[in-house]
Amino acid sequence: MARILTLLLFLFLATSLQASAPPAPPKVEASGYLLMDYHSAAVLAEENGDKRLEPASLTKIMTAYVVFKELEAGNISLQDQVLVSKKAWKTPGSRMFIEVGKKVSVEDLLRGMIIVSGNDACVALAEHIAGSEESFVSLMNKYALELGMENTHFVNTTGLPHPDHYTTPADILKVTRALIQEFPQYYPIYSERQFTFNGITQKNRNRLLWRDPSVDGVKTGHTKSAGYCLVASAKREGMRLLSVVMGTKSEQARADESQKLLNYGFRFYQTHRLFAADQPLKQVRVWKGDQEQLSLGLEEDLHITIPRGEYERLKLRARVHPQITAPVRRGEEMGRLVVELDDEVLADVPLVALENVGEGGLIHNLVDSLLQIFE
Repeated sequence: MARILTLLLFLFLATSLQASAPPAPPKVEASGYLLMDYHSAAVLAEENGDKRLEPASLTKIMTAYVVFKELEAGNISLQDQVLVSKKAWKTPGSRMFIEVGKKVSVEDLLRGMIIVSGNDACVALAEHIAGSEESFVSLMNKYALELGMENTHFVNTTGLPHPDHYTTPADILKVTRALIQEFPQYYPIYSERQFTFNGITQKNRNRLLWRDPSVDGVKTGHTKSAGYCLVASAKREGMRLLSVVMGTKSEQARADESQKLLNYGFRFYQTHRLFAADQPLKQVRVWKGDQEQLSLGLEEDLHITIPRGEYERLKLRARVHPQITAPVRRGEEMGRLVVELDDEVLADVPLVALENVGEGGLIHNLVDSLLQIFE
């Protein structure tokens, strides 16, 4: 009897020490969807994440990204006055109601594109930057490739239907994440609830901005063929989640399905910044150098997204190259840092030199050569 009780106690303890997996994600009524942590890029829920779908006005996330790149490069400014062409004025679909032959600032056009999804604003900005919408689209596709959006191709700046105009849930979140990372000074525009231009006030179509105070973006989209789409971004207690739903049946549905995903992610997961970039994590011996110790660390902050309550179960392993010999350049890979949870590798990132180490003197190097023999 005692042996049976001991066995039962052992089984109970073993079970209690096992990780408690989060429940399955909620059912989402969409052609494709994806939920991602912004900092770690961990995917928390997904269906048809790599399926090519029509993005409708989600396209304008990339359009804005290109405009922000041009602002960053100094090629244009927010104060630039853009002469509205007939083509921009006549562009069908949603609009901010610019008028042909009049001048509008880049700043107003940006708000018209981001907040009220003006197709006319997209074309006006494209023509100002690249001379024509077609030339601007080539920049969009160039940046898409640089961001690893391998299943994306743009034909226009607006998202109007075209058989060769497509993206995927995974790809559209790549440019969304890059936009937030690279352009924090412009990202707050996505949280503005309305925009007034030419005496006309229009509301942001992202219903989550009114419903959920943690939501601060990003973009809606709709055409008859694409259905109703929404990329949402929300931040709670320092954790930011990005979600995308594509091909839902209504404005209400895209908001409801997005809210499901966000609530699920925040309820069952946590993101931890384990280490900061350039933080010394390990000291190692350097042979034949002008100093004997070298600090190793990471080039970028390391964030890990895990089920809630599992932080203490993380395991870290540092694998350092044997017998590091000078010279060493700052940023040179010296090993790997591996983070695991229950034998699942969550991260495998380079450990790099945080400083330069030059070559030592002749006598020092001779001594080190002898010592290395016995190392």
